[in-house]
Amino acid sequence: MNDEPPAPAAATASGSALTVLRRLLPTVWHYRGRVLLGLALVVGTKLALVGLPLVLKELIDALDLKPTPLTVPVALLMTYGALRLASSVLQELRNVVFARVMARSSREVALRVFEHLHALSLRFHLDRRTGAVGRDLERGMGSISELLDTVLYMVVPTLVELALIVAILVAGYDLSFAAITLVTLALYMAFTYRMTEWRLRWYREMNEANTEASAGSVDSLLNYETVKYFNNEAFETERFDRRLRNLEDSAVRSLKAASLLGIGQSALIAAGLTALLWRATDGVVAGRMSLGDLVLVNAYLLQMAAPLSYLGVVYREGKQMLANLERMFALLDEPVEVRDRPGAPALRIGAGEVRFENVSFRYGEREILSGIDLTIPSGRTVAVVGSTGAGKSTLARLLYRHYDPDGGRVLVDGQDLREVTADSLRRRIGVVPQDTVLFNESLYYNIAYGRPDASREEVLEAARAARIHDFIQSLPQGYDTGVGERGLKLSGGEKQRIAIARTLLKRPAILIFDEATSALDAHTEDQIQRELGQAARGRTALVIAHRLSTVVDADQIVVLEGGRIAERGSHAELLAAGGRYAALWAMQQRRADAAAARNAETPASPVRADADAAPESVPPPAPALTD
Repeated sequence: MNDEPPAPAAATASGSALTVLRRLLPTVWHYRGRVLLGLALVVGTKLALVGLPLVLKELIDALDLKPTPLTVPVALLMTYGALRLASSVLQELRNVVFARVMARSSREVALRVFEHLHALSLRFHLDRRTGAVGRDLERGMGSISELLDTVLYMVVPTLVELALIVAILVAGYDLSFAAITLVTLALYMAFTYRMTEWRLRWYREMNEANTEASAGSVDSLLNYETVKYFNNEAFETERFDRRLRNLEDSAVRSLKAASLLGIGQSALIAAGLTALLWRATDGVVAGRMSLGDLVLVNAYLLQMAAPLSYLGVVYREGKQMLANLERMFALLDEPVEVRDRPGAPALRIGAGEVRFENVSFRYGEREILSGIDLTIPSGRTVAVVGSTGAGKSTLARLLYRHYDPDGGRVLVDGQDLREVTADSLRRRIGVVPQDTVLFNESLYYNIAYGRPDASREEVLEAARAARIHDFIQSLPQGYDTGVGERGLKLSGGEKQRIAIARTLLKRPAILIFDEATSALDAHTEDQIQRELGQAARGRTALVIAHRLSTVVDADQIVVLEGGRIAERGSHAELLAAGGRYAALWAMQQRRADAAAARNAETPASPVRADADAAPESVPPPAPALTD
């Protein structure tokens, strides 16, 4: 987790190179030895490049004396060759030395952002788009290494090289050379700044369009089955194409602006170089300069043209890198809603009692829970039922500390969850969700995810306890079988058994079943329900349910309505009370009886009748509660 206070949003949004470099400096400073060595190699490279025209001038002036083979300046030739080789070797050595700094800095910052994203609350992740976040992280990673390489080893050395060339021209020739150079440089920088600032809005627009297209394609592919169910391939293609057209238009505008910038920069450089060459030629004709001087000035002109052109590219690309880093640092600046207090101790689990004391919670302007008082005794199971939006799942999220309550306290064994570390709390709680999403890895990986350091025998024992081991063993690849994207190769019942297995492997003291069987058929639900009951034996369990038939054996049933507790008691007590629970039970039973009658009137299909038919003793599924 990033413990540094987030930088002000305005500073990040400004795209200031100083701000970004200040945030990168602590990471780069760990490798200051390599950085300084790299700078020394770059300075050596520039000195060699600046020395080349000086040696070339002396060589030409020496050859202008009609040399014989005995008077050929061998030393000058060797010096020229050595400087040319040194400039290339030193440049490559700089690349070798600094490669680790760029790669490691990019890795460390990206890791901080990735860790920070996992530290953010559920509230952030419910609003985010995975494809867009991934794209911002990817572009930011690439921009870090490029920016470091550009600023440390391109901009500063290039400015040093230009300064050396101007100093040599001033010292050896008249001031007109320096004046032309400085005026050209000033006009070039002013033009580049104005044009780049104008172009930047098109680049940002292109980034936005790129992110939208990427997020949309990921979202569509993740929901492949839904697209197929509604025959909406053409709709998705048209929707993606609309985003690509926006990207195309933005990219074309950005490239046109870049071309105009390049043309203007080339025109300014050409004008400045022509003026300098004119002054040098005039000096040779007037006898003030030798032929070697003309070659020297021309060589420096060509040598300056490349850095001037490059500085324009650096500024343009640098602004683009900063635009990419803005978005990545904006992720890093997202506030962590649930944060451990300084010096918070680890949770000490004793009996495992859970207590909600006058708990209230709001999501934005909407009140979800109000005045909830609820105790789950150690080793007992408490079920929470109610209509959609009553706040059932919010209780589970508060217990797992996805959120902190706005009022009241949530306690485990008398310890306020805000006073202990979230990591120690979450290690002691196991969750079996309604929609089990698996990693696109093997069955073994997905079960072992409950406790990655568990032995293979422990993983297999958890699979046996969840009654999934025999099924896995029957597969050709066994535990090495891949489950596909989000586990789509498995049925709902198989995925739920995987979820139970990895939760059991975690060895939690407290269990949360959040609508764990609501999406299953009656036969599978009955089997999974028995396995959930076995898993909860001896543990404190909170069960969130729509179907009342799944919670009749709970030690206590709590009925939530409008974020408040309307009733509580055992199944028999609530039926006897004749209140909201009894009315919901009667309604569900009527619907179940009607569904059973309809099924009885429909002849069973001869195809796989034995495999699909549920045993007579298993009641049909009760319908879910309605709002």
